[in-house]
This record gives sequence, C-alpha cells and structure tokens, in this order.
Amino acid sequence: QLNSLHRSTKTVLRGFLNLIDGTLRTNFFQTAANGEPKDYFSFKFNPELISGVPLPKPKFEIFVFSRLVEGVHLRGGKVARGGLRWSDRTEDYRTEVLGLVKAQQVKNSVIVPVGAKGGFVIKEVGADLTRDQFMALGIRCYQTFVGGLLDITDNMKGLKVIPPVRVIRRDEDDPYLVVAADKGTATFSDIANKISADYDFWLGDAFASGGSNGYDHKQMGITAKGAWVSVQRHFRELGINVQEQDFSVVGIGDMSGDVFGNGMLLSPHIRLVAAFNHMHIFIDPTPAAASIKERERLFRLPRSSWSDYDQKLISKGGGVFERSAKTIKISPEMKKCFGIEADTLPPNELIRQLLCSKVDLLWNGGIGTYVKAVAESHADVGDKTNDALRVNATELRCRVIGEGGNLGMTQAGRIEYAKQGGILLTDFIDNSAGVDCSDHEVNIKIVLNKLVLDKKMTAPRRNKLLESMTDEIASLVLDNNYNQVQAIGIAKAQMELRSKEYGELIIYLETNAGLNRRLENLPNREQLEERYAKGQLLTRPEIAILTSYMKMFLKAQLVSAPYQDDPFLHRYLFSAFPQKLVKSYSKEILQHPLCREIIATQLANAVVNLVGPSFVYRMADSTGSSVAEVVKATIIVTEIFQIKTFWEQIEALDYKIGADVQLDMMSRLIRLIRRATRSVLRNRSKALGFGSEIDFFALRIKETRAMLPAKLPPDFAAMFADKLAHLSDCHVPEQLSLRVTECEFLFPAISFIEISASTGQKLERVVDTYYAIGEELQLNWLGKMINQLGVSSYWQALARESFLDDLSRQQQALTCNVVNVMKQSGTPGAMVATWASKNKKDIDRAKHMLKQLQAEAQPDYSMFSVVLREFQNLSQSTGGKK
Repeated sequence: QLNSLHRSTKTVLRGFLNLIDGTLRTNFFQTAANGEPKDYFSFKFNPELISGVPLPKPKFEIFVFSRLVEGVHLRGGKVARGGLRWSDRTEDYRTEVLGLVKAQQVKNSVIVPVGAKGGFVIKEVGADLTRDQFMALGIRCYQTFVGGLLDITDNMKGLKVIPPVRVIRRDEDDPYLVVAADKGTATFSDIANKISADYDFWLGDAFASGGSNGYDHKQMGITAKGAWVSVQRHFRELGINVQEQDFSVVGIGDMSGDVFGNGMLLSPHIRLVAAFNHMHIFIDPTPAAASIKERERLFRLPRSSWSDYDQKLISKGGGVFERSAKTIKISPEMKKCFGIEADTLPPNELIRQLLCSKVDLLWNGGIGTYVKAVAESHADVGDKTNDALRVNATELRCRVIGEGGNLGMTQAGRIEYAKQGGILLTDFIDNSAGVDCSDHEVNIKIVLNKLVLDKKMTAPRRNKLLESMTDEIASLVLDNNYNQVQAIGIAKAQMELRSKEYGELIIYLETNAGLNRRLENLPNREQLEERYAKGQLLTRPEIAILTSYMKMFLKAQLVSAPYQDDPFLHRYLFSAFPQKLVKSYSKEILQHPLCREIIATQLANAVVNLVGPSFVYRMADSTGSSVAEVVKATIIVTEIFQIKTFWEQIEALDYKIGADVQLDMMSRLIRLIRRATRSVLRNRSKALGFGSEIDFFALRIKETRAMLPAKLPPDFAAMFADKLAHLSDCHVPEQLSLRVTECEFLFPAISFIEISASTGQKLERVVDTYYAIGEELQLNWLGKMINQLGVSSYWQALARESFLDDLSRQQQALTCNVVNVMKQSGTPGAMVATWASKNKKDIDRAKHMLKQLQAEAQPDYSMFSVVLREFQNLSQSTGGKK
C-alpha cells in the first residue's frame, strides 16, 4: 500500500511539474489599482507541453480563476478570434469550449485569424436573485474574465510591443487578442471595449466587434443570411427557387433569436409548420402565406417567445404547447402533416417526431445537439440537456438541413445523413458569416483607429464612415459564403472523377496541415476502399472539412511566400475591404499590420473556391513545386485566360439555367486551369512573375481565341460544334456559350505562344503547323486514348498526368522542329508533308508503333510509355534535318 501511495504521489507531483513547465505567463504578481493583490488569477498555458490534455490541443490556453468565476480561453494560433460565452455547464465548461473552438477553427478558414473560443461560469448563484441581479452578477464575472485575459496579453504602441507589467514571459510576443459575442454575451461588446480602453489596449474598440460603434449582427441578420446562402444553393440543385416557391420548414429556436428569427424572415415562401425552443412547441400544420408578418412582429417584439404568437393566425389543428406539459393531444392535422400515429405524446417525444418529419427544410437556429449517428451514444455527444430529444441521422426525412446554429448535429451524424441522400454542409460552413463580418470590422477599425490616433480623422467621422459601409461589408461576407458553398458543390459533383485524389489529399493534410482523421470523422484507407466498392464517395460534410483545412494550410504557407511584396497582389489586399475605404485610404490599408496575413487569406480563398481543395496538393505533388508556386501559377493562368470574367457570367445565370449546366461549364473552366497550370509549372517556373507572365500571354491568348474554331482539325471542329450546340440548347447566352467552348480547346495556346516567341514565326502559322503535326502523327487520337486510361492507384494517376505532359511537350518540340528547319514559304500543311518526307524512316517507325497500339483491345500504361518515348526520340532526331 505504501508503494502504491508513493507511485500515486509521484504521479501527482509529476503532473504539477508538467503543468508548471507548460505555464507561459501569469498575473499572480500583479496588483489592483489600490495596490492590493488582485482577487483573481490568470494563467497562460502551452497545452502542447501538458500531458493528458484532451485532443485537439489548442496553441494557447488562458485559465482565469476566482472564488466567484472560472473561465478558459482557447486559441488555435497567435492571430485568432472567436466568441466568449456565458456557460451554464459548471462541471464541464472546458469540454464545451473545446468543442466550440474545434468548430471555430475550421469556420475561421475564410478569414485571417484562426479559431478561438472562451467561456466562463459563475461558481455560486443565489437562488433568490432577480433577473436584473443575475444579469449584473454575470456582467461582473465577465469583466473579471476579460480583465484576466488582458492582464497577461502584450500591448502595442505603434509597431513596438509592450509586455504586461510584472509578468515573466516564457513565450514570444503575443499582442493580438480579439473577442466576440456568444451565448449570453450578445450585448456585452461595449463592456469588453470599455475594459480594452481601461487597459489602453492597442485595438481599442476593435477588441470586441459589434457594440455601439460596430456592426450589429442581429440587425444585419448576417449569420442567418450566410446560412441561407447554403439553403438556396441546396434547393437550387434540386430545381427549387426558395425565394419564389413554397417549401415546408421545421425549425429549432424562436423568433427572438438572431439566427432563427432572421432566418425565418428571409423568404416569403417559408411555410413554418413547426418549431420548438426550451419552453414551447409551435405547430402550424397548414400555415398561411401571411404568417411571415406574424413572425416579423415577434422578431421585433423584445424578449418574445412562441407564447406571444397570435393563435388566431395558426391553422386548424395547430397551437403553441408548453414543454412542461405531461402530454400533448395530437390533432388529425398534426398526424397528417408529420406522419404521427399516436393520439397523445409527451412533449419530448413530439419534438422527436417533428425532427424526423418529412419536410423540405430543417432549420437549426437554436442551441443544443439534436442529431447524432447511430453508432454514437448520448454520452459521446456531450449535451446531456437534450438527450431525451436527440434522434439518429438515419431517422431524418427532411430534404435539406440549414445549420445557422452551432453544434446542432454531430459530424458523424451529418455524414450519416448525407450518405442516405440528405443535403447539408456543416455548421462551420453555414454560419461563418458572423465571424467573417467581425473580422472585417476589426481589420477596418485597425486602419481607421490609426487615422484617429494620428488626428487625421475624428471619432464621430470614423463612426459615420463605419456605418455607411454596412451594406458593402455584408456583400463581401455573403460573397465568401456563396463562393465557399459553391466550391463544395463543385467538388461533390466531381467526386466520382477525383475520388482517389481526395483519398490522397486526406493523407497530405494529415502530414502537413495537422488534420486528425479520427477527430474529424474522416474515413481511413480501408473505409475509403469499402466506400468505393459500394459506389459511395465523400459527402459534403467531409468535403467541407477538407476545404477548410486546405485553406488554413495555404494561409499559413502563403504568409511567407517570396512574392508577398509584389504590387500585383495589392488587388487581393484591397478586395478584403469595402471599395469606399480603398478609394480614400489605400495607402493606410497597405500599412495594415496584418497585410501579409490578409493577402494570404484572400489568395487561399480565391484558389480553393475556384479549383477545389485537392487542386493545390495535386499540382505540388505531380510537378514538385511548392504550394506557394502552385498558387502563383494558378493566379497567372486565371488572369491570362480571363477565367474570372467567364466564371462570374456563369454565376449570373443562377435560376436562369439548370444548376447542372452551370456546374458543367465551371468544370470545363477548371479543366483548362488544371492543364494550363501544370504546363506553366513544368515549363516556366523559373521565369514566373505575375506582371511579366500576364503581359507576355494575355493578348496572345486573346489572339489565339479568335482563331477558334476555324483553325481546329476536322474532328476537333466537329467536337467544338457539338459542345457549342449543347450549351445553346441549355439556354446559355450565345456569347458565353462560345467563350466557354473555346476554353476547352485553348490549352495548347501556351505552347503556341512559346513556339512563336522562340522561333519568331507568326502565331497563326504556328497554330496551323501544330495541328498539322498532330494530324500527320495522329497525336490527337493518342491524347484522347491517354485521357481514357483508367486510374486505380496513386501511381497510375501520376503516370497519366505525366503522359499528357510528355505528349504536349513532344508536340511542341516537333512543331518547333518543323518551323525551325522548314524555312521555305508554303502552307503549314505542305511544310509538315515535306518535313515528314525528309524524315520518313524515323516517322514510319513511330507510326508503326502507334498502329500496333491502335490494334490493342485494352492498351495498358506500359504501352503508352513506350510510344511516348518513341515520339521523344523522334523530336530529338528530327530537330536538325533540313
């Protein structure tokens, strides 16, 4: 027993020592304004140094402790943001905050800061407190908590970092700390900013977004509008316009809530058949169109609940029911609407039936986790309050889920629902607009506060300018939502084509970006193979995880990209700010302390939203380039081929043509980007510069485009006509149909331009020669066959890409040979014929090998490798013969 006691004592002592070793800062030695010791302590930890800390481990953690309040603040990195919540989970509030910061980390992939989250609890609450007294106590605890955070946070004066007084720092400078509103603290921004002012903190009222001189998220409805972008997209894919067609909704929340209330006012065609919050169940089996007016009245009514709903406006068989009731009578109308058979049900069972009802949309605008996977237990979910309500994802019958609220479903539940055909993303994708809006506010205030400090602008003028930019801020934020949701939709549509690529992407992100496959509920290799065998692919919630991790990874890589100071990238910096601000204060924006981080974020978003999460990894892996080089090449390619112009024209056709047609056109543009980027990385990486490459290619690409389809070989010209006719039949505008179709045949343009520049021959003559070579040697057929090769492994995917690279390179080399050695006048066709005659022996050998390949019923990779080697020999042997 003594030995056991000694071992236990050693374990405890080692734990204390480990905790001390992991402590970075404390306010223990600071004093209050009166010189007395402070009545609370705060400690900053490095959780990665502390054994036994639950995964995922944040980068930094601050723990604030007093007799009255406890709280934690978890950050994923130095530049991080997220809300502070007033938690009621006194026993496991850190578990709650950890779950929220995990979601916040991926949610913040669209903005500069990484994820952060904080939460505090009141340790002792008197039973006889009035509502006002309880609120006053909460504010006092919040003030202690925020003060504890700032006590051990560095400050700044200009560009100089000022450490906190009487604090020993065992870490590097760390001055960036911002907070936001969350559950229970929605009205506390001014309180936090008052504390910031008391500490003379460098961020001023940018410390806590919102407040008196910030963007009111509820008034803007920005979080709900962002989630509604997802809802609109999902239904558009189903051929439904939710702004013009009626659809049924079951909701979680009430009209006084920001996300639920704003969300249920976003379309006059919402037919809200049921909703519930912590007190009531609202049921309206056949809602009238005018019900939106009553919902709007409740939204405007302070502290409203479902009991305030005018029951005269509720359809027959409906009503507002107390959740405290023992049973609720089920009317015939309720039975018909929700597929209920029982005559009476306890309130919790009725809610379960509502969650599982056959409706168009399940809209989550509340707090709590209501859906899990079959294999998960209620204990796994970690939301004991709602155990009696929770259902399995397999029981859901709604068509679409919109997650305005956090943690409404487990990730495993989302995946399970998606695998059975349900359409949804994740909470961190749907409700990212709120944190996006806050980040815009902080970055703008950093610019404007410096102007006020330098007496170049008055505070009232600053506030007026901030208010005047509200609509433009909302537009920037919702554009981010639209583009990100669209990117995931395109990735889902291409998943069958690129399933193996995404399997490798998971491994890449595990190795390079800190992805934990198990924590994120992503399948392992065996599970992926099992899915492929069953014809099941990655779901939208899984693609959402990969999209966010790739953006986070790229942001971290691009901050130190060697081309960060290139003036070409100023446009990406300015794109993160309202144009009204850019127009007047571009010089000040260029001096923003987070300039590099903002550019990196904008570049990461632009590339991943355009070509998907797997693209950069694939290009880096197959060309040996760094991710920074891949991003640079991608930006250049999108510029020289005017991809953004055509992309925006396709987006402008929402609801005018089928979503599948839009996806098809975007996929065609993506295919051009992929092939052209590979070519640029393979052949021009050493000379790669934004301005020089764009200037070199852009006008020549335009000139090449004008030659199509007239210069194409007959089979290509026929293909061009078929593709053009298909888009016209789908009601795509004539000019856009032409431009998108041209893009499918523009990949060789880079080769044309390089040949023309190196030989001095006119571009038109080079184009004719290139295609004549292709016809003479049947290279066009060879390219089609390579594209049709099946891919069953990572190595085969690399081999196919290499084959296409080699074929393009050899056709370019052969064209150069003809142009260089055949200087006489005459048509390009005649030149090629003469060249072929002079090199008959070598060419006959290549043609014979090609003929043998054509005779194969099922040609394999080795055959193509041999044939391509023969064409390489041909290009080398014919280069100098005149």
